[in-house]
Amino acid sequence: MTATPRTLAVFGAGPGLGRSVARRFGQEGFRVALVARTSSRLNALAADLAQEGIEAAGFSADLADLDALPDTIKAITSRFGPIDVLHYAPAGPDWLPRQIPIRDMDTEALDFPLGLLLRTPVTLIRHILPGMIERGRGAILFALTAAAGSPIPQIGNTAVAASAARAYLHNLHTDLAGTGVYAGLLQVGGMIGGSDTAAYVAERWDPATLPDPLDPADLAETCWNLYHHHNAFEALVTTPST
Repeated sequence: MTATPRTLAVFGAGPGLGRSVARRFGQEGFRVALVARTSSRLNALAADLAQEGIEAAGFSADLADLDALPDTIKAITSRFGPIDVLHYAPAGPDWLPRQIPIRDMDTEALDFPLGLLLRTPVTLIRHILPGMIERGRGAILFALTAAAGSPIPQIGNTAVAASAARAYLHNLHTDLAGTGVYAGLLQVGGMIGGSDTAAYVAERWDPATLPDPLDPADLAETCWNLYHHHNAFEALVTTPST
């Protein structure tokens, strides 16, 4: 009897970490749903994965639009069946001008990062988690800046929101013990090579003055190990100079 293929949903799919996570899980037989705003880029990414023998499809969605997320989940499950692994890693160059130092932070500065780092994943998980628990298997994987676990006051509003997201996921990880469902976190301490953010920074700063970027394939391997072994809540990957 042939096993039913498992489904990975990458929310915040991009050319850096999202692509590499999709490839790594695809190599293990997962079908991949890619979620981000731009359909043309998603389709190109899905086509690249298809050339590697990985079944993938793009689903265009604005992760900040909470009301639209249930329809996105429905579209994924209609195509691929239940989501077995939810990978959530929203990032991009639009974050950079929104980052506020901790001393300058006001309540409005929290709206954007709290929305994408906490409200959106809570909404997704509320819709996806019950099915995972009912089936007795599944995983929720976050990727967050290392500011989630260590102070980086220069990006105060993002750091505060990431810390809140880490606390949410850690509590979820503890609560899910014994259910067969896992929740884990990758903390990223550096720029991710190949990402839109890395390209944005390289256009504006001398690359020679910047730390070496993190290899997204290494980060994806860490995500796979978290999922596969289920023996730790989180892993931190940093550049040597971080």
